[in-house]
Amino acid sequence: MPVPARLPSWIWVTGLTVGAVAAVGALTVQAERGPHPTAAAVRPSASASAAPGAKASASPKASASPAATDVPEASGTGRRIVYDLSDHRVWLVDADDTARRTFTVWPGTVAPVPGTYTISVRKDTTTGSDGVEIEHIIYFSVVSGVNIAFSNAVDGASPPPAAAGAKTGGIRMPKADGAALWAFGDLGTKVRVVA
Repeated sequence: MPVPARLPSWIWVTGLTVGAVAAVGALTVQAERGPHPTAAAVRPSASASAAPGAKASASPKASASPAATDVPEASGTGRRIVYDLSDHRVWLVDADDTARRTFTVWPGTVAPVPGTYTISVRKDTTTGSDGVEIEHIIYFSVVSGVNIAFSNAVDGASPPPAAAGAKTGGIRMPKADGAALWAFGDLGTKVRVVA
């Protein structure tokens, strides 16, 4: 009986490669037919908000009641950003008076006076008066020489406690909310502050 000729090594490598590609393809088809996990939305948990002499929390103040997420009636009409001083909450409201998004915030030590303002300056990034690198800065008021602005920490962290006697006008929020507010609040956008 004749001895079969030996195959060149490149044929073996090609055969193994084709087999591996076929196996990966079969596994991919099986994976696509299986269950797919979905990400859960992360929401801030309840805690106290930062104030002079207070320790910063891992998240902003939680609402006192479910109705607190409704846009305040005394907040005007039309497309606007609404900031409730007592609830530490912001709403992004469309022209038809529908809230697109709402979230809680960490207020600074200096609060704006209730009233209607417009966004006057937008700045991509800077260092806050508390030394934290911030982004999505939207200025809308000045109180006793202190600029009042919405922002979020670049690293997504909550703000540190304010130093004794420090005057800060930053209204901080979680990073995702800061990006949403930045996309919504163009120059001239109305900001309504309510008590």
